[in-house]
Amino acid sequence: MTGFIANARMYSVAPEAEAAWKALLAHICEAAEVDLDYIPYPAPQPMEKLWARADLGAVFMCGYPIAMRLAEVEPIAAPIPATPWADGRPLYRTDLIVRAESRHTSLADTFDGRLGWTVSHSHSGFNALRHHLLRYRTPARPSLYREVAGDLITARRVLDAVVAGEIDVGPLDAYWHHLIGRYRPDLVERVRVVESTDAAPIPAFVAAPGLGRNAMDRLKASFVAARDAAWFAPLGEALALEGFAHVGRADFAETLAWDAEAKAQGYPLPA
Repeated sequence: MTGFIANARMYSVAPEAEAAWKALLAHICEAAEVDLDYIPYPAPQPMEKLWARADLGAVFMCGYPIAMRLAEVEPIAAPIPATPWADGRPLYRTDLIVRAESRHTSLADTFDGRLGWTVSHSHSGFNALRHHLLRYRTPARPSLYREVAGDLITARRVLDAVVAGEIDVGPLDAYWHHLIGRYRPDLVERVRVVESTDAAPIPAFVAAPGLGRNAMDRLKASFVAARDAAWFAPLGEALALEGFAHVGRADFAETLAWDAEAKAQGYPLPA
């Protein structure tokens, strides 16, 4: 063990995807001359425990808890998904999904039904969903759903709950959704998107302060240069990536603005 770790749990949608992330991170670290040990951290272990570790070297973390300072970390770089909605930038959105065979043709059709969300420190699974629902609330209708299933924890659990009919609609990180469609198309075929939220800054790889400024700077440069490396093309294809971009904590401030707007309107939880 070198003392610092790497992990891509947030977007390891299947074993093949995690293998691609592990290979990509090995190339990044080799170019940066920074030794990190890739460790598995499978669901449903809580992400906040991983993020609190003092030995983070390159670990995916959602931008909302980065902005909230849920853990003392520094953003290193964020992925640029190879999707039209990312538009060549480190952005993502939330897809609101229903069962493929359901009668729902719009998000409004799901109102008075059953809603699910992941965890309260998630942007895609909670904060973005809540922000999107604000536009539908009225003084006469402060709550849109008759039942809410919170703390489903993972995007996969949301997907499974929708497919099983446990909830009528739920939020999926659109990049996660895109990746699972590549590796498990049988699952994606069982749901469809009724609406998507506005785009926001995508989760980033972060490091703990103890990694040191010099190593952080080398990793940042290596991530950004990766798209031009000879090894990148097959891994970029496997992970639907155009490359990576520099990001800082301030880049995630929009998530706090969405949080503040919802709370100012008396809407602390999606409902």
